[in-house]
Amino acid sequence: MNGHRGAGPDVIVVGAGLAGLACALDLCRAGRRVALLEASDGVGGRMRTDRREGFLLDRGFQVFNTSYPQVKRRLDLRGLRLRPFAPGIVAHTPTGPVRLADPTRLPGAAGTLLPGGVLPARDLAALAALTAKDVLLPARLLKSRPDRTTAAALARAGVTNRTVAGILRPFLSGVFLEDRLETSDRFFHLVWRSMVRGTLCLPADGIGAVPAQLAGDLPEGVLRLDTAVEAITPTGVLLRGGGELAAAAVVVATDAAAAARLLPDLAVPPGRTVTTYYHAVTRPPLTEPLLVVDGSGVVLNTCVPTAVTPTYGPPGRALVSTSVLGADRPGAGETVLGRLAELYGTDTSGWRQIGAYTVEGALPAMEPPWPLSRTTRLAPGRYVCGDHRATGSVQGALASGTRAARELLGERAGLSTGRRGGNPRPRAAGGRTGR
Repeated sequence: MNGHRGAGPDVIVVGAGLAGLACALDLCRAGRRVALLEASDGVGGRMRTDRREGFLLDRGFQVFNTSYPQVKRRLDLRGLRLRPFAPGIVAHTPTGPVRLADPTRLPGAAGTLLPGGVLPARDLAALAALTAKDVLLPARLLKSRPDRTTAAALARAGVTNRTVAGILRPFLSGVFLEDRLETSDRFFHLVWRSMVRGTLCLPADGIGAVPAQLAGDLPEGVLRLDTAVEAITPTGVLLRGGGELAAAAVVVATDAAAAARLLPDLAVPPGRTVTTYYHAVTRPPLTEPLLVVDGSGVVLNTCVPTAVTPTYGPPGRALVSTSVLGADRPGAGETVLGRLAELYGTDTSGWRQIGAYTVEGALPAMEPPWPLSRTTRLAPGRYVCGDHRATGSVQGALASGTRAARELLGERAGLSTGRRGGNPRPRAAGGRTGR
């Protein structure tokens, strides 16, 4: 393992989600002997994809943002075979559906944003000013602002209640997984910035292709699947089913709930729960790669992933993905189908549900004041990382894992220096895409 056959690990990383993968990769590249332990049968944590009846079903609707710094640093974007969503949304408001598009990417859509069109002139000016600041100001200034709720930030920016209630709240509810816009506005501004700067995509092989690519860079023998950890011990970890694995350092890189179980003194935020329903249809209700958001709140959003990339379904079939707040419950599927008939203006009685995923703790509840990053070191040789220690995003998870490795490597006492031969070099910024 890492060129140390027969030797035990220097570091145990518990959890092979994005944070654990990033941490393990950086430690391996620094010459540490690492054991990456994953309780399930695959990497990715909440970021996984199942194959069913020829369809790709992501475990909860997720999109991939190309603008995140950690994404550019760590991933080969070309290898993911990304396909973009259209730069806009369809929002179903109390007065009917409206289509909003980014005029900088779709110049033909600029006419809809003229005063008297979709948005009042006051709101157009307010959103333009907010967007310009978020895109042009250094990220460190956005992070240092006084923190308030997203609702308060939009009001302070001068956006009217009509636009917030009809368009922004329905859209952002799908981003934050809460419908009161009580999420930290520091996080909102960073997300808004990333959406304007980047492109929202789906990988051709499903969202699970992202962690799978990271795992492919691990040295042989580092990753151990189907290896659950029962407890953290003074000398390492206790494995479920018996046996102890010793190491000088342990990094807990699980979701918040599992981290709190393994580290009883750790304070973790509550989580947001979401359920995603997948329907197989013969005729797609929408042929454009657009996200549809629901102002009524019955559903968060819906889209046709096969309109984004045909690889999400078999030939001649289409896949519809729809997400709602909270857990699945009796009768919820019928309610969702009824609302989809209204949103798409079509008969959904023949649609067949082929999957329903409830993801508990899909995102941390990031209420202000929310620290965008915090130390991962809990005690000598004990660390914790994950999106609940940073931000609920791919960037947050990867950045937290990166920080855990950096802080661990800075703590020299009790760690073997290892050998540096035989370890993969980090990719250049942007991976092999040259970004």
